Amino acid sequence: MFRSALTRVSHVAKASLLETSSRIPAATASRSMSKHSTETDAEFDARYEAYFSRPDIDGWEVRKAMNDLCGMDLVPEPKIIVAALNACRRCNDYALAVRFIEAIKDKCGSKQKEIYPYVLQEIQPTLSQLGISTPEEMGYDKPELALESVYDQ
Repeated sequence: MFRSALTRVSHVAKASLLETSSRIPAATASRSMSKHSTETDAEFDARYEAYFSRPDIDGWEVRKAMNDLCGMDLVPEPKIIVAALNACRRCNDYALAVRFIEAIKDKCGSKQKEIYPYVLQEIQPTLSQLGISTPEEMGYDKPELALESVYDQ
């Protein structure tokens, strides 16, 4: 009795193994390792500008696109930043606009003294139009409760 049950189990196991291995061809196991994008800089800018300029965009979509931009190794063009700030205004999210400007400043990295003033100069009319203050104007660039160092005297 036990031997017949064991024989049946072994036949079922062999059949299922043969079925599985014959179902997956070896050619599908290979994958393309190239992630090279053929999108130009102008197409990239136009894509994000159009995304942020959609009239029906909601807060989650704005945050998602900003997060994607912050994850890339680039500083967005001022026209993308302007479109993002306008999207923040349509979503009525002032804090997100300020945080995005902070993220742009952080993205400038070691070239912050060269790139960030240019970006602010380019987006200043939009900031004035929307009534958005920069982090420096609000005092966010300095710690609130910082003490003077005893070594600086």
